[in-house]
Amino acid sequence: MIDLHTHTIFSDGELIPFELVRRAREKGYRVIAITDHMDPSNMDFIIPRIVRAAEELNALQPVRVVPGAELTHLPPELIPEAVTKARELGAVIVLVHGETLVEPVQEGTNRAAIEGGADILAHPGLIKEDDVRLAAEKGVTLELSARKGHCLSNGHVASLATRHGAALVMNTDAHSPGDLIERGFAERVILSAGLDINAVDRVFSTAEGLVRTLTGG
Repeated sequence: MIDLHTHTIFSDGELIPFELVRRAREKGYRVIAITDHMDPSNMDFIIPRIVRAAEELNALQPVRVVPGAELTHLPPELIPEAVTKARELGAVIVLVHGETLVEPVQEGTNRAAIEGGADILAHPGLIKEDDVRLAAEKGVTLELSARKGHCLSNGHVASLATRHGAALVMNTDAHSPGDLIERGFAERVILSAGLDINAVDRVFSTAEGLVRTLTGG
């Protein structure tokens, strides 16, 4: 299992990084990204601590830990600069908290995330077709979510991504121990979005390729 969207006590998660990774290991994870919620007010505090945890964990146990960031509820005009700043601070993977159906995310966030070069647009809700086309052109990956509420638009996202050739990944958006899942359940979430078994393999291959590209190996 590769999961590129999780949270710790550095934002609204329940676990410290070491416990999150230990529990992920027991679920059969190979790679986990820690991508706590942040904005310009706290990213300089959170990212260096995630980086330090990742360095120590990667030296001591087999689950590869990727330090990241989820830019959350930023005004769209601030997103491109925040993506750049997060990377400067050490985030290897940058997500933007997309226009999920279950939160009042500002309209235009999906577009700004794609134009700003985020690696993954998380739970993009009823994303517009033009934005999916742009994501495909710019190589921004769209997320299918296992998280309650955010998963409601998985079918819409999968359908448009398939139509326009946009890349998809499957993430948990884990905030608590019970949110971590095994690969078999992740496969069923992907299938429930209307994709076929061949697409399941592509979704997992996309995650692997993204990790290789961003980490250099």
